[in-house]
Amino acid sequence: MRTDSVGYRDENLGVGAVLTTAAFFCVALVGTLAKVGGDHTSTGVLLLFQNAVGVLFLLPVVFRADRRMLRTDRIWLHVLRAATGTACWYALFFAITQIPLANATLLTYSAPLWMPLIAWAVTRHRVAAPTWLGAGIGFVGILMVLQPQGHGFSAGELSALAGALMLAVAMMSVRWLGATEPVLRILFYYFLLSTVMSLPIAIADWQPVGAAGWPWLAGLGFAQLFSQALIVLAYRYASAEKLGPFIYTVIVFTAVIDWIVWDHRPTLSTYIGMALVVGGGLFAMRARSPAAVSG
Repeated sequence: MRTDSVGYRDENLGVGAVLTTAAFFCVALVGTLAKVGGDHTSTGVLLLFQNAVGVLFLLPVVFRADRRMLRTDRIWLHVLRAATGTACWYALFFAITQIPLANATLLTYSAPLWMPLIAWAVTRHRVAAPTWLGAGIGFVGILMVLQPQGHGFSAGELSALAGALMLAVAMMSVRWLGATEPVLRILFYYFLLSTVMSLPIAIADWQPVGAAGWPWLAGLGFAQLFSQALIVLAYRYASAEKLGPFIYTVIVFTAVIDWIVWDHRPTLSTYIGMALVVGGGLFAMRARSPAAVSG
């Protein structure tokens, strides 16, 4: 893994799309392994091992690299990325203990619908009206999946939606970091800071892990490592806004896994809701104003 390469590559949306799709296949595996691993330990322990495996894997690489590689002037952006990423994963892990995996994933990975709002808040560039229309369509789809009439929103659904907002910020921060930071530095600080942040959560939520649980925890950690590496690489070839639509591949991967493994067959309203979320997100991304896209 090269450590001296910083900044964006020449834009190549095809390469970025392939890397993003591969990354979110790994993300689907993370959710699956976390759901299975949750039968063997607590959410806090899952969160800790998800990050600690990455730190243990990267430490030898960092020690062999030039130590100057760890110097950064953007430590607070690394902290923001780690904090929002950790919060997103905890929210998703809790959500999948309460609602079907496919629903939790759909709600969490509605994050691209929030990206135009976040980009506007940061850059103050005007957001085109069709972008808001696309986001509105997506939010109607979310309501169709949730169907809150009569029962309100469950804790799992609210947790997944909170995770979506955190994920949107985390993904934008990856793109901002990619302008100046090498891949290894971004990955190392993410896993190191996320491990530190998840440690007190794991201690408070500690539950012993039986022998049958360790393979699932190891798989969870490596799936997370691969997903983060692929995401960082993808955002060097295209912006988070342009690659946002490919995030929705995780919904397809997870829905198939949820159906095969847990026999959670989506209802008609869920299918329609998924189509609206994906369609609205795609419309919002394509309709972004030139100024917003370049921001």
